[in-house]
Amino acid sequence: MKKVLLGVSASISAYKAADITSSLIKKGVDVEIAMTEHATKFITPLTLQSLNHHPIHVEVIEEMEPEIITHVDLARNADLFLVAPASADILGKMANGIADDMLSSLNLAIHPETPKLFAPAMNTYMYENPITQKNINQLKAFGYEEIAPKTARLACGDVGRGALANVEDIVQAVLAHLEK
Repeated sequence: MKKVLLGVSASISAYKAADITSSLIKKGVDVEIAMTEHATKFITPLTLQSLNHHPIHVEVIEEMEPEIITHVDLARNADLFLVAPASADILGKMANGIADDMLSSLNLAIHPETPKLFAPAMNTYMYENPITQKNINQLKAFGYEEIAPKTARLACGDVGRGALANVEDIVQAVLAHLEK
């Protein structure tokens, strides 16, 4: 069974991680989940744990099994790394090698050959900001693939590009990589 390591960062779209998880599991994929602490304010770890039947990883220095370094073990066993939703904050950390939480630490521990995808979700101006675009381009240069956000009415009321891609599109991108 293929294993996807799903990273969930702080975005109003974090609730869609439940749909992504459920859809992948229905397709026969095992899903391990790491969340930023702020993501837990948008969707609870218990919700996701109820779907994937694994512990949800939030704290990088909390080792459930002392003989296993969790972030290294999770990264080592992943067939694919997906960050959805990917906030501007996590994209900046990923692009610049910052590892100060579970998700950003996993990002650095992922094997170079493991496919790495991210699906941004944020306000239009945050997405279009030159700093965010620089971080996205840096990630692409490192071999990451963007699942581009869509144009929609955003939670803030603005209309523009920044809404998380459709769950079906994210799942299809993941499955296409796993079938290679």
